[in-house]
Amino acid sequence: METMPLVMLFGCVLGTFALLFFAFSGPSVAKATDRRLTAVRDRHTGTAAGAVEAQMRRAVATQMGSGTMEGLAKKFLPNTAKLQQRLDQTGKNWTLGKFFTYNLLIALVIAGLMMLKGLPILLCLCAGLFLGLAVPHKAVTMMINRRVAKFTKRFPDAIELLVRGLRSGLPISETLGVVATELPAPVGEEFRAVSDKIKIGKTMDAALQDTADRLGTPEFQFFVISLQIQRETGGNLAETLSNLANVLRGRAQMKLKIKAMASESKASAYIIGSLPFIVFLLINWINPSYMGKFFIDPRLMAVGGGGMVWMGMGAFIMAQMINFEI
Repeated sequence: METMPLVMLFGCVLGTFALLFFAFSGPSVAKATDRRLTAVRDRHTGTAAGAVEAQMRRAVATQMGSGTMEGLAKKFLPNTAKLQQRLDQTGKNWTLGKFFTYNLLIALVIAGLMMLKGLPILLCLCAGLFLGLAVPHKAVTMMINRRVAKFTKRFPDAIELLVRGLRSGLPISETLGVVATELPAPVGEEFRAVSDKIKIGKTMDAALQDTADRLGTPEFQFFVISLQIQRETGGNLAETLSNLANVLRGRAQMKLKIKAMASESKASAYIIGSLPFIVFLLINWINPSYMGKFFIDPRLMAVGGGGMVWMGMGAFIMAQMINFEI
């Protein structure tokens, strides 16, 4: 019976951290945007060849990673297909086995350090498990966001370079190679992958769609859909891409304006959310025996757990209030 308040406190702590993680991990409208883009894309690429290529990609992915860590990762990590796609979006040669190894190492190190400090074993295990899962996922998210931001920033320049090549009389396949050569990574890197796939016999639509799926950014999906619609309906491709470049630049400016307007609210949320934990750590550093009662006295454990749940709910609400769809 004495362990029940401790278990309840740890459950409240984990629930609070989960709310904070999902609240600040990104806007929830991303999935809705992907669904809309997929619906538009399927109306223009509903061919049997695309379905066959998708099946081949899944078969190849199934055969990869027969090692021990890869097998353990697929056994214990949820939704490994989506996780592998996120790892590919970082632009680095990360595998599920390497990611799972990082999870285990961080969990063991955190739990071991906390045990050396004499903290309760259940608290050490819960904290190690949570941080072992959260820290690598957060690192992957930060790397994806950084790479996508760099790509989105230079992508209108790539489209304008395509426009200049088309107006000079070059075919679209040649202009893709020019962009791959002239622009730095990650834009040049992604267009180089598209150009290489076209050279080995893949259709341009399939090569572009593979890159769009890997990047996961709406801007490149707009580009792919524009090319597909233009190929079906005809018209001036250079003019279409020029208009798209202007739209993407306006979209980027709107994002910066919204970010500036929401910066004060984000700063307030970060301060309000982190201040209680900072005060707790400072008091614990000054007087450990005083703050140690939160892990012994059931009444303090219940009050602390309830306070953390309310804080998590408030942070979640504030995070959703400052997420805007563009």
